[in-house]
Amino acid sequence: MSRWRGLPEELDPHVRQLVVRLRRVKDHSGLSLRRLAAKTGYSTSSWERYLAGRSLPPREAVEAMARIGGDDATCLLALHEVAAEAWSKGADRQSEPAGSGTGGGPDPQSSPPGAKTGAKTGAGPGTEPVTDLGTELGTGPPRPYGRALRVTLIAGSVALVLAVAAAVLLAVRLTDGEGGVAAADLTASAATAPGSPEESEPPRYTCRAERIDGLWYAGNSRTQKAILANGHAGPEVAEAQCLLRDAGLSPGAVDGIFGPHTERAVRALQKRAHLVVDGIIGPHTWKALRE
Repeated sequence: MSRWRGLPEELDPHVRQLVVRLRRVKDHSGLSLRRLAAKTGYSTSSWERYLAGRSLPPREAVEAMARIGGDDATCLLALHEVAAEAWSKGADRQSEPAGSGTGGGPDPQSSPPGAKTGAKTGAGPGTEPVTDLGTELGTGPPRPYGRALRVTLIAGSVALVLAVAAAVLLAVRLTDGEGGVAAADLTASAATAPGSPEESEPPRYTCRAERIDGLWYAGNSRTQKAILANGHAGPEVAEAQCLLRDAGLSPGAVDGIFGPHTERAVRALQKRAHLVVDGIIGPHTWKALRE
């Protein structure tokens, strides 16, 4: 995970929330800034400014980040809408003419919206900071906080529902009826999933059945504990496919890819062996395959 620098203290809370969420999505994707720039069409320097809170990313950049990082686009875009509104208000406050009458606009790269200037331009030593009395006393123009609050509440509710759904799905996947296998084993077995840039061509697997110490092996893997499910790939999957074929069940081609045919064969084996029928290969299913 990247080590991020602290965000500016004067950054608006809504903008801060968006930047923190974007950083989290970027870390989850595992992409460097250069690869992120190549996939989204926005330069590396632009993403550096967006993720440092120095510049507000456009809506298209946020949507591209959600798509690449696998995050919920609706939630991210809702956060972006609130942050853009806060950013616009901060820019409007900074663009008001200062006491010196120069009318210079703010530098969006060095002073994020929401920063407090403290005093008028050109004030002499000892001058008290000047504030907007209309805003301070509540007589200034009303701010549409009601709409922003509703958008924030909706975004929070969506995020909560997604988190609960993800937790339930993970719990179901990890329950093989075989003693609660640790999530680290599931991650390790998925490390060989297809689509990695290092792959030049799909590997070829063969089945060479032999019996060692009373257990059957097909020559691709000797694992007895790897957790395999639909979508996984690698020699462990090919080993299971060979053993399924030897058991008289058709997993389709022995290609090392856990697809619907392999899952159907696994379910048939689990039913035959009186195991929990979930289509996921765990220690008990491996035992049934190798015996």
